[in-house]
Amino acid sequence: MPTVLHLAPHPDDELLPAGGTLLRLRDAGWDVVNLACSLGRPAQRARRQEELEEACARAGFGLRIAPSARAPMEAAALAGDIADAMDDLAPELLVGPSPHDEHPGHEAVGRATAATLAERPVRPRWWLWNLWGDATPPTLLVELDEDVVGRAAHALAAHEGELARNDYRALLELRTAMHAITGPERVLGFGSPSLHAARSEVFCELLTDTATDWPLAAARCLDPAAALDGAAASGLDAGVWLAAPSARTLLGAPA
Repeated sequence: MPTVLHLAPHPDDELLPAGGTLLRLRDAGWDVVNLACSLGRPAQRARRQEELEEACARAGFGLRIAPSARAPMEAAALAGDIADAMDDLAPELLVGPSPHDEHPGHEAVGRATAATLAERPVRPRWWLWNLWGDATPPTLLVELDEDVVGRAAHALAAHEGELARNDYRALLELRTAMHAITGPERVLGFGSPSLHAARSEVFCELLTDTATDWPLAAARCLDPAAALDGAAASGLDAGVWLAAPSARTLLGAPA
């Protein structure tokens, strides 16, 4: 089976930003492995790991916990853990946070991913998601239905401690409903007709034709049965954008 490696800054990030898409890939025959890059604050780690294991079991995702997940996030350690997972799993596809997602932990994982890929002569395809920010240009639209979102919500419910603090199930429902409305226009062009999907997720897709540039893929809708096929280069390079400081950094916001 082809492998998709998902990079989760925290437990529950395996489901909130891209859970529906990962489930659709799994249904299409992909092996989905979630790399937990952090287990949260020290006092919460045992509880969050237990919840994460249950959530991944419900979703049918493999789980790999990064060696540095029990320590504060640090760029070199993150990049090393991502590189080790890629060496072991040889994924055809990476899915993970954008370096411009506002949440400092999400941005740290996004930048560590870019640093890791920059050192590799052969790169897997990279799909970037946003959860807290919306500064990443979407080029890939993934249509979902109520069943897939319901399965993602069932897996998300395993994170009982986090949902007691803030019920992210509502965010999952509202986010996928919003992208069903805004996604076609943001990805395919303003004024595009609705695709009539009940739910959707969107990603920025970076191609892997070169080891030196970061080609941005042209806009497309995903066919999970041929997930990496049909992606054409847009003629744009995302390298300057990837390397640019995030808005949080420019404003001097605390980590």
